[in-house]
Amino acid sequence: MKMALVVAMVSDEKTNRIIEAAREGGATGDTIISSVRGEGLKPGKTFLGLDLAAKRDVVLFLVAEPRARDILERIAVAGDMDGESGAGIAFQITIEDAVGLSTQLPTLMEELEGAL
Repeated sequence: MKMALVVAMVSDEKTNRIIEAAREGGATGDTIISSVRGEGLKPGKTFLGLDLAAKRDVVLFLVAEPRARDILERIAVAGDMDGESGAGIAFQITIEDAVGLSTQLPTLMEELEGAL
Protein backbone atom coordinates (compact mmCIF):
# COMPACT_ATOMS: atom_id res chain seq x y z
CA MET A 1 0.00 0.00 0.00
CA LYS A 2 1.31 3.45 -0.88
CA MET A 3 1.67 5.72 2.10
CA ALA A 4 2.23 9.45 2.61
CA LEU A 5 3.64 11.43 5.48
CA VAL A 6 1.57 14.53 6.16
CA VAL A 7 3.53 17.08 8.19
CA ALA A 8 1.88 20.07 9.85
CA MET A 9 3.80 22.82 11.65
CA VAL A 10 1.39 24.88 13.73
CA SER A 11 1.18 26.90 16.92
CA ASP A 12 0.51 24.69 19.91
CA GLU A 13 -3.00 26.07 20.46
CA LYS A 14 -4.01 24.70 17.03
CA THR A 15 -2.55 21.23 17.47
CA ASN A 16 -5.73 19.57 18.76
CA ARG A 17 -7.84 21.09 15.95
CA ILE A 18 -5.34 19.84 13.38
CA ILE A 19 -5.40 16.33 14.84
CA GLU A 20 -9.22 16.23 14.91
CA ALA A 21 -9.41 17.39 11.29
CA ALA A 22 -6.88 14.78 10.16
CA ARG A 23 -8.69 11.99 12.01
CA GLU A 24 -11.98 13.02 10.39
CA GLY A 25 -10.20 12.64 7.04
CA GLY A 26 -8.99 9.12 7.82
CA ALA A 27 -5.72 9.49 9.75
CA THR A 28 -5.37 6.64 12.22
CA GLY A 29 -2.65 8.12 14.43
CA ASP A 30 -0.26 10.98 14.92
CA THR A 31 3.10 11.91 16.39
CA ILE A 32 3.68 15.32 17.97
CA ILE A 33 7.07 16.97 18.29
CA SER A 34 6.46 19.87 20.64
CA SER A 35 8.14 23.18 21.39
CA VAL A 36 9.90 23.72 18.07
CA ARG A 37 10.95 27.10 16.72
CA GLY A 38 10.83 28.61 13.26
CA GLU A 39 10.61 31.85 11.33
CA GLY A 40 8.79 32.98 8.24
CA LEU A 41 9.54 36.04 6.12
CA LYS A 42 9.58 38.37 9.11
CA PRO A 43 11.52 37.26 12.21
CA GLY A 44 9.56 37.28 15.48
CA LYS A 45 9.91 40.16 17.87
CA THR A 46 11.95 39.90 21.02
CA PHE A 47 11.80 41.74 24.32
CA LEU A 48 15.06 42.02 26.25
CA GLY A 49 16.40 38.99 24.42
CA LEU A 50 13.33 36.83 25.14
CA ASP A 51 11.56 35.26 22.20
CA LEU A 52 7.91 36.33 22.04
CA ALA A 53 6.99 33.85 19.31
CA ALA A 54 4.27 31.31 20.12
CA LYS A 55 5.29 27.73 20.77
CA ARG A 56 4.96 25.52 17.74
CA ASP A 57 4.36 21.83 17.27
CA VAL A 58 5.23 19.54 14.38
CA VAL A 59 2.47 16.97 13.90
CA LEU A 60 3.19 13.91 11.76
CA PHE A 61 0.55 11.66 10.20
CA LEU A 62 1.46 8.49 8.29
CA VAL A 63 -1.60 7.91 6.10
CA ALA A 64 -2.78 5.94 3.09
CA GLU A 65 -1.70 7.89 0.00
CA PRO A 66 -5.20 8.14 -1.51
CA ARG A 67 -6.38 9.97 1.64
CA ALA A 68 -3.38 12.31 1.97
CA ARG A 69 -4.65 15.24 -0.12
CA ASP A 70 -8.03 15.32 1.65
CA ILE A 71 -6.30 15.22 5.05
CA LEU A 72 -3.94 18.00 3.96
CA GLU A 73 -6.87 20.20 2.89
CA ARG A 74 -8.73 19.53 6.16
CA ILE A 75 -5.63 20.53 8.12
CA ALA A 76 -5.33 23.75 6.10
CA VAL A 77 -8.93 24.70 6.89
CA ALA A 78 -8.70 23.74 10.59
CA GLY A 79 -5.51 25.76 11.02
CA ASP A 80 -6.67 28.69 8.82
CA MET A 81 -3.34 28.34 7.01
CA ASP A 82 -4.33 30.28 3.91
CA GLY A 83 -6.13 33.08 5.74
CA GLU A 84 -3.90 33.95 8.68
CA SER A 85 -0.30 35.10 8.39
CA GLY A 86 2.04 32.84 10.35
CA ALA A 87 -0.69 30.23 10.94
CA GLY A 88 1.57 27.38 9.92
CA ILE A 89 2.37 25.15 7.02
CA ALA A 90 1.49 21.60 6.04
CA PHE A 91 2.81 19.34 3.30
CA GLN A 92 2.94 15.71 2.27
CA ILE A 93 5.82 13.42 1.36
CA THR A 94 5.45 10.11 -0.45
CA ILE A 95 6.61 7.14 1.64
CA GLU A 96 7.87 4.12 -0.23
CA ASP A 97 7.56 1.64 2.62
CA ALA A 98 6.84 1.50 6.36
CA VAL A 99 6.86 -1.07 9.15
CA GLY A 100 5.18 -1.16 12.54
CA LEU A 101 1.65 -0.55 11.27
CA SER A 102 0.21 -3.98 12.05
CA THR A 103 -2.46 -2.59 14.40
CA GLN A 104 -3.52 0.17 12.00
CA LEU A 105 -3.27 -1.66 8.69
CA PRO A 106 -6.64 -3.51 8.91
CA THR A 107 -8.45 -0.22 9.58
CA LEU A 108 -6.66 1.51 6.72
CA MET A 109 -7.44 -1.32 4.29
CA GLU A 110 -11.10 -1.41 5.35
CA GLU A 111 -11.50 2.34 4.88
CA LEU A 112 -9.84 2.28 1.48
CA GLU A 113 -11.94 -0.63 0.24
CA GLY A 114 -15.09 1.21 1.36
CA ALA A 115 -14.00 4.34 -0.50
CA LEU A 116 -13.45 2.48 -3.80
